[in-house]
Amino acid sequence: MGRIIRVSGPVVQAEGMRESSMYEVVYVGYERLIGDIIKLEEDIATIQVYENTSGVKPGEPVEGTGMPLSVELGPGLIGSIFDGIQRPLSVIFERVGPFVSRGIHIFALPRDKEWSFTPSRKAGEKIRGGEVLGYVEETPLVKHKILVPPTVRGTLREVAKEGEHGVEDLCAVVETPEGKKVELPFYHRWPIRAPRPYKERLPLSEPLLTGQRVIDTFFPVARGGCAAIPGGFGTGKTVTLHQLAAWSDADIVIYIGCGERGNEMTEVLISFPKLKDPRSGRPLMERTVLVANTSNMPVSAREASIYTGITMAEYFRDMGYDVALMADSTSRWAEALREISGRLEEMPAEEGFPPYLASRLGEFYERAGRVVTLSGEIGSVTIMGAVSPPGGDFTEPVTMHTKRFIRALWALDTALASMRHYPAINWLISYSDYIDVVENWWNERTGGLWKKYRVEAMKILQREEELKEIVRLVGPEALPEHEKLVLEVARMLREGFLRQNAYHPIDTYTPPEKQFYLLKGIVDFYYTAKRAM
Repeated sequence: MGRIIRVSGPVVQAEGMRESSMYEVVYVGYERLIGDIIKLEEDIATIQVYENTSGVKPGEPVEGTGMPLSVELGPGLIGSIFDGIQRPLSVIFERVGPFVSRGIHIFALPRDKEWSFTPSRKAGEKIRGGEVLGYVEETPLVKHKILVPPTVRGTLREVAKEGEHGVEDLCAVVETPEGKKVELPFYHRWPIRAPRPYKERLPLSEPLLTGQRVIDTFFPVARGGCAAIPGGFGTGKTVTLHQLAAWSDADIVIYIGCGERGNEMTEVLISFPKLKDPRSGRPLMERTVLVANTSNMPVSAREASIYTGITMAEYFRDMGYDVALMADSTSRWAEALREISGRLEEMPAEEGFPPYLASRLGEFYERAGRVVTLSGEIGSVTIMGAVSPPGGDFTEPVTMHTKRFIRALWALDTALASMRHYPAINWLISYSDYIDVVENWWNERTGGLWKKYRVEAMKILQREEELKEIVRLVGPEALPEHEKLVLEVARMLREGFLRQNAYHPIDTYTPPEKQFYLLKGIVDFYYTAKRAM
């Protein structure tokens, strides 16, 4: 046990911590605030505390746990709303009210609930980490597979019988090759900063359909890929992410509100339980996990929330599910890194961000992918992160570093938003490197015509931008007829295809077949009119 010698906001220094290790979780002060060690120098540990440190004084105790910051993975995740360190906010509300009290320790998974378990393995069988022990019907949409922790392997000596079990009940006993018996409950813990292992990373081959025409047709993201949505204030980042969460054809949706305003997270918490899953008609929350870490919550927990969300996403990926993760916004996460770095008195880089900003962003986006899991199934994690550059400046460090690790950029334009054109994705500066990846998937459904029509539509939109300069100088009447046709068809594309009403019951979602025929109709009109001239 150590003693506090210095307090600077969320950063605390303690002496007498020689036996501690990096990223070990500790309890700080008499109120036992949760924190973890981010720097060790002889017997002095620097700790980032995930709760408000007001009133904490030098001399108070610091108690180590010997464990890194981890999340609980098991039945009970789906439909839950957690804070940045996986404390269930609904349970906290029932116990202490609408504000999170300091030093409150609550299990992430409900201990008083039982689940109907069906075993799929028998005693005497050899088993490896990541393989499935049995199933729990967590919701009508999600069959929750009980996984062996990735670090455990051996021979099954005992398996729980079919019936009702709580998460702390004994699920299996495994005898390791060394002869040690390991008891496995229905859940396990995993460090949030350590990627979960898999057998093999697969090449990407099909799109993650979102029902948003400008994304699916012009700037698609592959299943298991990475995309970013940079945009200034009021351009519609959050609404776009809400649409992606509601309509993307993923099996599991994990939405991380990282440092966002409370009213935006409130909208998510109110609207998501009312939304219906487009494939089954069931409530969307039956396949959704929410991580809510608003801007008034401690800055350190904001930094942890991204890792909490991606670890839960990898867990469902290991069951063979396709997971879509929305992070809103990674800029707030980077600001948390900057504040903690400043408290540590580290040498700043561009705009005060720490020098390791790029590597941290890379670590996060690299955890996306389509993989063969340890149990031999195929699962994926697709990451879509919002970026909030100050003043809409895409040359600031977070946006620039993010572009190094993503392959689809949906750039939101303040000018389009001011014209009430939503989603305000600028088709001239956005891009997707997944076009060739998803081309075969689209060609199978469109007779090989998808890329041809997409390229022609992009040419029309780019030509319109060039003609706008001429129109500003001499007016549209001076243009030849075929150029006037380009302007008219571009207007049809902008207003009839690219613009989409998120709040209209029909227009909010467009199936891929309908997207193609809409685009084909507009481009065929252009071809026909051009021939007529």
